[in-house]
Amino acid sequence: MKLLDKLIIKDFLKTYFFVVLMLILVVLVLDFTEKNDIYIQNQVPSAEILRYMGNYGLYLNNLLTPITVFISVIFITSKMAGRTEIIAILSSGVSFVRLLRPFLMGAALIGAASFYLNGWVLPTATEGVTVFRLVYLDKGAPNTEQNVHIKVGENSYAYLNRFYKTSNSGFTFTLETIKDGKLLAKLSADRIEWDTAKNSWTLRNWRLRELKDRKEVWTVGEAKDTVLSIVPDDFGIPEKHHETLKLPQLSRQIKTLEARGADNVEFYKIERYVRFMSPFAALILTFIGVIMSARKTRGGSGFQIAMGFLMAFVYILLFILSRTFAENGSEYPIFSVWLPNIVFGLVGLVLYKTVPR
Repeated sequence: MKLLDKLIIKDFLKTYFFVVLMLILVVLVLDFTEKNDIYIQNQVPSAEILRYMGNYGLYLNNLLTPITVFISVIFITSKMAGRTEIIAILSSGVSFVRLLRPFLMGAALIGAASFYLNGWVLPTATEGVTVFRLVYLDKGAPNTEQNVHIKVGENSYAYLNRFYKTSNSGFTFTLETIKDGKLLAKLSADRIEWDTAKNSWTLRNWRLRELKDRKEVWTVGEAKDTVLSIVPDDFGIPEKHHETLKLPQLSRQIKTLEARGADNVEFYKIERYVRFMSPFAALILTFIGVIMSARKTRGGSGFQIAMGFLMAFVYILLFILSRTFAENGSEYPIFSVWLPNIVFGLVGLVLYKTVPR
């Protein structure tokens, strides 16, 4: 079986890379055709377009992995079944579990590569796609941000009427300390500036109102240095910022947001759950794919491949829905993220009862 293991793994990986390459090229050609007029109108350099297409291709590879793995497994297995190779292998005394080994080894290699890409390569590619669209398609990001609300501590909330990214300064600043629904202190300033030398904020024309023992204590001043748990980079964060962080950066960001008591920390935690969950999808879908296509059929492998596409799309749809539930305040977000793997794992165990012996 060692020789057969090598042949199966080799065919599996070759088919997987071929399917990945074909699907990515098709999508990239359609994307280029759609945006070509914008490229010409905005005079986008060819090197930037090629860099964008490379980054977008990596993003598509991650998105299409469930489909490509499933289709590759079904194609290889149904081809072996059509040539009665699986019947011959099982008739020689080899168990179906032993037959699964090379397929699962190939899936493990794909899963390991997927984990590395998700953790360290894909975030850079995603950031490149975001920057390209911002610079060349949306013609730059706004230099100001209005009506900024941000949580800077467990009981502290900051507000800025307007923040200018070019000068790292803002106007109409308010910092409120609220505990158990009661206002304890309110710090206001006409202007707030970032001091790069001190790595701290400077308040201009500030006013501090403190409520103590049913009394109000007022303090005012022209300039005041203060340390907040936010920096200028925390302003103007893109919507999908958690997807642009490498795994170590993502873990550090989660700790920072937890220390600050930020409300959006769950988005970063869910992204981390997803990156550890995704590689297991290759193993589960490979397991199901081998079971579904191990029988020889008169109609050939067309039906199995069609079912492979259907099952892969169902998996992606379930993954998108479960992640949406997790991000919208699920009580157990880690369970919601792992739900597709749990459901398809149970489906695989049920289908296992029907495999040829």
